[in-house]
Amino acid sequence: MSEGPLATLTRAELEAEVLRLRAALQEALPDKDAPRRPSKARSRAVLESTTQFAIVVCDREGLITDWNPGAEQVMGWTAQEMIGQDASRFFTPEDRANRRAAYEMAKALRDGSAMDERWHLRKDGQRFWASGEMMALTDDDGEPLGFVKILRDRTVEHLAGLALKETQERYRLVAEATNDAIWDWDFSTGQVRWNEALTTAYGHAPEAVDSTGSWWLAQIHPDDRTRIDASIHGVIDGDGLVWTDEYRFLRADGSYALVFDRGRVIRDVYGRPTRMIGAMLDMSQLQTAETALRKSEERFRAIIETIGSAFAIVQVKFDADDKPIDYRFLEANPAFERQAGVNLRGKWVTEFAPNLEQFWFDTYGHVAKTGEPATFENYANTFERWFDVRAVRVGDPDERQIAILFSDVTERRNAEERLRVSEALARENIERVQLALSAGAIIGTWHWDLPTDRFTVDEAFATVFGLDPQLGREGLSLAQVVTNVHPDDKEGLARAIEVVIAQAGSFAHQYRVRRADGHYYWIEANGRVDHAADGTPLRFPGVLIDVEERRAIEAERDKALAALRTLNDTLEVRVAERSAELMQAEEKLRQAQKMEAVGQLTGGLAHDFNNLLAGISGALELMETRIAQGRLRELDRYLVAAQGAAKRAAALTHRLLAFSRRQTLAPRPVDVNQLIDGLTDLIQRTVGPSIQVETVGAAGLWPALVDPSQLENSLLNLCINARDAMPDGGRITIETANRWMDRETARAQELPEGQYLSLCVTDTGVGIPPEVAARVFEPFFTTKPIGQGTGLGLSMIYGFARQSGGQVRLYSEVGQGTTLCIYLPRYLGEAPADEDLATHLDMAGSAQGETVLIVDDEPTVRMLVVDILEDLGYAVIEAADSLTGLKILQSDVHLDLLITDVGLPGGMNGRQMADAGRQSRPGLKTLFITGYAENAAIGNGHLDPGMEILTKPFAVDTLAARVREMMGG
Repeated sequence: MSEGPLATLTRAELEAEVLRLRAALQEALPDKDAPRRPSKARSRAVLESTTQFAIVVCDREGLITDWNPGAEQVMGWTAQEMIGQDASRFFTPEDRANRRAAYEMAKALRDGSAMDERWHLRKDGQRFWASGEMMALTDDDGEPLGFVKILRDRTVEHLAGLALKETQERYRLVAEATNDAIWDWDFSTGQVRWNEALTTAYGHAPEAVDSTGSWWLAQIHPDDRTRIDASIHGVIDGDGLVWTDEYRFLRADGSYALVFDRGRVIRDVYGRPTRMIGAMLDMSQLQTAETALRKSEERFRAIIETIGSAFAIVQVKFDADDKPIDYRFLEANPAFERQAGVNLRGKWVTEFAPNLEQFWFDTYGHVAKTGEPATFENYANTFERWFDVRAVRVGDPDERQIAILFSDVTERRNAEERLRVSEALARENIERVQLALSAGAIIGTWHWDLPTDRFTVDEAFATVFGLDPQLGREGLSLAQVVTNVHPDDKEGLARAIEVVIAQAGSFAHQYRVRRADGHYYWIEANGRVDHAADGTPLRFPGVLIDVEERRAIEAERDKALAALRTLNDTLEVRVAERSAELMQAEEKLRQAQKMEAVGQLTGGLAHDFNNLLAGISGALELMETRIAQGRLRELDRYLVAAQGAAKRAAALTHRLLAFSRRQTLAPRPVDVNQLIDGLTDLIQRTVGPSIQVETVGAAGLWPALVDPSQLENSLLNLCINARDAMPDGGRITIETANRWMDRETARAQELPEGQYLSLCVTDTGVGIPPEVAARVFEPFFTTKPIGQGTGLGLSMIYGFARQSGGQVRLYSEVGQGTTLCIYLPRYLGEAPADEDLATHLDMAGSAQGETVLIVDDEPTVRMLVVDILEDLGYAVIEAADSLTGLKILQSDVHLDLLITDVGLPGGMNGRQMADAGRQSRPGLKTLFITGYAENAAIGNGHLDPGMEILTKPFAVDTLAARVREMMGG
């Protein structure tokens, strides 16, 4: 491309020219009261005033509105081709991907202008280096009218600058590797810089000498000074590049050294000298210099061979008509050979790539003949790769040699192609959305930037939700957007959004929204959540669809289906009845399995109860005897013995009732170690003295959220099974532990990843064969003789564990014993203290005149409760049956508390009597005392506020504490 009048301008002059153009364009803008667009005549005059600058005018949206002749000359497109196109058209693909044009326009609006120097594109796809400025065009009020982009092609200067940097780097490397006195003469300042060799070779310290050229000239022998001054300026002031000469140079010790001095003039793109770099060699040190030069060359070669970029020296071959027909690689660094895939040194390219495209020969031949550098990207079919290549001529032009530097950009080009395809698909999607909009199906679109919670919507979306369209474009939070969603639909919408953000992928959800007319309409949100490579949610775009009509059609369909279901009501009733029968049968089997375990307990319990009753009876008889004898001091010993035996009997009864009662799972936080401790005595009695029971509770064991009774049942059943596997005796080990299951471990156990605790029962029995172990959790499968097992034990334990969110696993080897582990999820909280632990209370009276009604058909129990309460200072009224108790409740007698047994004569039980009494005494506090298990006592497992239950037998201080608590102190 030819250079015009501005080709000789300096950079400062070019910047001044840009300011002139900018001012002229601003003056061409209309007056404040004129229409808001530049005057056609004035702007055209400004645009056509120069052809050395590419001037591009854009509107506020970045669409080109004017294209001057300079732009056509620099970039190749005509004004007809570019007007109406996006300003990013002449930006490189990577800058388009990074939205560089939009960035420059935004910066120009903010700061007034945006300066840059970077690569741009010509129409033919070639890149050119340009310095440019994006400026905002505004009216008198500062309102933006558009933008103007001014570009100056500086490719030649840029490449020259690169060459200059390369030359300077080479001289720097030489200076570090040689003993010559290296000098660098900057003509713009007149300063000369020397390296340290000036000291080592001639004794002058660089920092101590005058840094001007005059000092150097003064050190030259007087007889040589005029000649040297003339010869060096002859090269500098002419058009020469290289200067050499010999002269005598004054050392610091006063002697002269014969030196061989040579220098190279560095000129700018206009041929003007900018600096001169040279080396002054002490001839006596010539051999040393040659050695240093050789080392420098070796170092330079080492650098070339270790850099990551591919580099090669190529010799181009021409035919008789001076047409390039081949080329060979004289030198190539290892990176070149890695990217090319073959060793090319000394080979002609046609030897290994006979079908290589003519483009490569023509391009390299042109560089070798003309010396014009070439920078391009091209695809080599032979190598099936894309290459970004820079080629420059080196050496004597007659040698037809060039240096090439290239990079494999196949991955980037492939990425650009994928982007192009993606953009094409996006355009197709936009077209489909526009068609849907025109048909009335889609009523709005949104884009949610998840990291910033910035929710932008189009005007149609804003209209549906009653939002300000301007705020919709600027960005809202999700909370602002869903303000008009129907209250009944907000929770479901929030859950659906939470799930899709966590999982990524497609999203579809229907809900109601209040429109501007105040009515609610059904809409459907369709979108997709995209995640980053590390799983971070990034964006959530989507559309709103009107589904009011579709839902009306679906409602009609549902009515038809309901009518069809009505026809099948009889069948459904029969199925429901049969299902109920099966459920009852299953419950009976479940209870039968429990009773089987109770049967296993009977022998041991009968023996223990006889021993305990003997102790209680004997102690009471001895107390009676001692009282008659007047020996009262010995009463305490018998009293303690009787109380101890009674408490142990109560504990056994409580465990047996809890084990045998029927109930659904009632999970609560449980300390499993504490549960095992409370059950150990019962287990030992059940398995017999020939089997040792050992417990190993983990320190700091996490609590579990389970039904404690079911867990007790499961543990007892496992111990009974372990006992049966050891007919000759052995050891049962009950062990607990905390378990952290990662994803792989949890998957193997068919559990979610997380924290669990394990309860394992291990025996030293006969073990289970693999074919039996595979079926032990099947309902009704048993290896015991007929009549000795239902086959439901392990299947019920398995069901209980799964219902509790856990798992059961069996580990067994024949002859080695069996371990069965129950895995339960960790409860993130604290397990409450054992409810059975009672705090000893002072029996001194504390009542304040409160009245308590006692209803119990057992005179002994009634007498004990009356005595306890009277000792505490309460007024007590007694009744022996429910009918008498109800009459008192329906009378005018003042009552503060009702204490009643559950099983009563008189036509109704204690719960029914209490409920009837509350009809006339709402909120009457009631304490049930019963010998049944708690759930059995209250029937449906539900107690009204102000009702509590206490199981028999109970300690005196426990009853006293409960009464005081219910009385409020």
